Amino acid sequence: MFKIHVSTRGFTDIIDITSLVKSQIEKEKIKEGVVCLFVTGSTAALTTIEYEPGLKKDFQEIINQLIPENKDYYHNQKWGDGNGFAHLRASLIGPSLVVPLEKGQLVLGTWQQIVLVDFDNRPREREIVGVVVKGE
Repeated sequence: MFKIHVSTRGFTDIIDITSLVKSQIEKEKIKEGVVCLFVTGSTAALTTIEYEPGLKKDFQEIINQLIPENKDYYHNQKWGDGNGFAHLRASLIGPSLVVPLEKGQLVLGTWQQIVLVDFDNRPREREIVGVVVKGE
């Protein structure tokens, strides 16, 4: 098992963690299998995306249209922390990701990167827990 730590700005901050995952895989010395990743916390998510400025902005805009920040969510009424939108966004995308591993390399498309998305309403220190499961 390995852990990756990332500082974020919150508010749908999208961070490319592909190189961090690759460096951990190299330490594992496993050539075939899958890499399982999980972000701890209920206001962040993991996914893949083409990590380029236009698509990052498109992603942020569509998420804000689907789950706006300025709505009065029941979570906010209960806890008063104003991040109900972040919890909903994170649950929509999900906290985990599985990526195949072949010949010691992540099996990703040419324009596909692994990203952490922090939806919270403040900067955070995030932890991604990973495990490489050896294939046959």
